[in-house]
Parts: sequence; structure tokens; C-alpha cells
Amino acid sequence: MTDKSNRMITYQWYTFDQLNVEALYQILSMRQDIFIVEQNCVYRDIDHLDQSAWHLVGRDTDENVVGYLRVLPPGKRFAEPAIGRVTTAHDERKKGIGEELMRRGIEKAEKLFPGSAIRLSAQVAATGLYERCGFSSVGKPYDEDGIPHIEMVRIPSGDLG
Repeated sequence: MTDKSNRMITYQWYTFDQLNVEALYQILSMRQDIFIVEQNCVYRDIDHLDQSAWHLVGRDTDENVVGYLRVLPPGKRFAEPAIGRVTTAHDERKKGIGEELMRRGIEKAEKLFPGSAIRLSAQVAATGLYERCGFSSVGKPYDEDGIPHIEMVRIPSGDLG
């Protein structure tokens, strides 16, 4: 799949046990760079949920990780399956990678858990991406580690566009 700048990005799913050390290192490094350093937010990224998640990794032609998300089974974060840790490398933003990650994440969650809604905890500033992917805000914004968040839910539709 090519991004908006016509570069080839490959996407692959992994269970935790399928991730090799280099891939796991790149994923955790990118999550730390974005969620902790860039956002100046001290929190525990390694939350012991990765072991039960499905991990979607987007790589460029040089095998650099440029995008990532995880899908959690029901009961791990929320009652429903959850999508989380959605991130795109800083230099790769605005190229469609986030939307492609979400499209594939929704597809995976719907395949694994047919008929289930999908829930996520969105940074309020990123709700536009999730709304374009069929998610709706539920409840009121709340503070999570110093950043405004809101829960969002996607009711199963069967069509990802």
C-alpha cells in the first residue's frame, strides 16, 4: 500500500510472541518518543496489555516502523474490544498512515469479534481521525495523564469504505 506521498508502506499483524526483539524495540521506542517525550507526558506505556494484544506495524521500504496500533480483546481495557496506542512517526504524519492503520485495526477487531462494538480512549485533539473512521464520542472528556481524553465507540457496520 502506498501512502499519500506515493511511498510503499507494508502493514503486518503480529501477536506479542511473534514480535522479534528488533520490532518490539522499534515499537516501544516510537511509542515512547510520541506519547512520553513529544507530548511531555510521564506515564507507564508498558502496561502489561501488549502480551494479549494483536499488533499492527506499518513499515517503510527501509523497514523502519512508521505506524503502529494494537487491538485488545474484550475485557482487557474495556468490555468491548479496544484499539489503542495508535501512533504515526512524527515525520510520517498527514500521509494517510493513521487512517490506514485504523481501517485495518477496525477490520481485524471485527473479524476477531464479529458483531461487537469497538471502543477506544481518544486524545480529544485526535477525535477527527476517529470520527472519520466511524467512531462517536460517548460520555464527557476526562484527564488521562494530563491530556484531555474522551471515550469513543464504533458500532459494527460491516463496511469500512
